[in-house]
Amino acid sequence: MSGSPAARRASESGSRLPILARMETLGSHQVYANPWIAVREDAVRRSDGSTGTYWVVDTSDIALVIPGDGDRLHLVEQYRHPVGGRRWEFPSGSADERLDLDATEVAARELREETGLVAGSLVPLGTLDVTPSTLNQRCSVFLATDLTQEAPQREQAEQDMRSAWFSRGDIERMIRDGAITDAKSLAAYALLLVGGASSHG
Repeated sequence: MSGSPAARRASESGSRLPILARMETLGSHQVYANPWIAVREDAVRRSDGSTGTYWVVDTSDIALVIPGDGDRLHLVEQYRHPVGGRRWEFPSGSADERLDLDATEVAARELREETGLVAGSLVPLGTLDVTPSTLNQRCSVFLATDLTQEAPQREQAEQDMRSAWFSRGDIERMIRDGAITDAKSLAAYALLLVGGASSHG
């Protein structure tokens, strides 16, 4: 088995864990919907036989892009109404089911719209479950390189957005200082470090 001793021990430990039964859905009905999300209420039976209710938010999958140029990475900042403040993040956006776009096309579109950057190369780094306790949403993460700068094509709701390049050292300092708190951006950076830094950095 390849990998570090710690990784081998974790894999061996995980292989010895018992396989638990899945939660069974007994019934489901939608309690709310708008063009962006739907909320459903599921009646479930747990693995121990007990029953209960689970509320799930259905929403479109998203793509997140880490634009890279050597040691520099590109972030966007915008006001996030639910948390009442501005946040630095990697560019990201939802799939448009009407256009039937795959994740790579979504990533390229969001990068171009939010930053004006056009990627010559988009390499998949992995997939995230955004909030698996509540949402069914998944996030496909890409590293974008061979970049060309054009004018951003931001939507009306993104007119307050700004973007900038940062060194990896700056980004890690911002993470430590609490200037970057967006969970999907932090998880995406971890994917870059463990899977993409050595081969694409």
